[in-house]
Amino acid sequence: MEEILTISPGMPADRKRNITKVINDYSKRLFGFIRKRVNNEADAEDVLQDVFYQFIGNTQPIEQVTAWLFTVARNKIIDRQRKQQPSSLDSMLSDDESEEVFNWSALLFDASKDPEQEYLRSLFWEELNAALQELPAEQRDVFVRHELEGVPFKVLAEESGETVNTLISRKRYAVLHLRDRLRILKEELLNY
Repeated sequence: MEEILTISPGMPADRKRNITKVINDYSKRLFGFIRKRVNNEADAEDVLQDVFYQFIGNTQPIEQVTAWLFTVARNKIIDRQRKQQPSSLDSMLSDDESEEVFNWSALLFDASKDPEQEYLRSLFWEELNAALQELPAEQRDVFVRHELEGVPFKVLAEESGETVNTLISRKRYAVLHLRDRLRILKEELLNY
């Protein structure tokens, strides 16, 4: 059984020693644990830093340091994954498999009166509307309200009585469907 580690603000020298010892003892092992569960090394380093930041800020006794650190790391990874949502229509409608990137924003928000651009814009909106109509109402409503109208998930949750996680999940299903449906249009536009 591990010894109880107390980080007491009244003992700065002891606190520094305890923090340094824990960081030295656990950094490599904890980093390996995190790295297996995130996309890249930079994300793993960020999570590790967050874990040790929380550890340094903790003022309560920790009875099982290993369990505490790995639990915090797991929670930080889960939090990071929940927060990783598509930030724009481009990122939602792009598939990571393709090396070629089509700039949806350039097409959709181009103010030019070029007839070709206007035609492509209208074609996109027709396809998007048709794909949206195929979705269950709950998924369609969350997607439209959050992505197109800009209503935050928190407000949507308050209005609907659903949890934020439920709404995020519904939007994700909508995004997957839309991505699949709009892939053909994207390929046609890339070859245009």
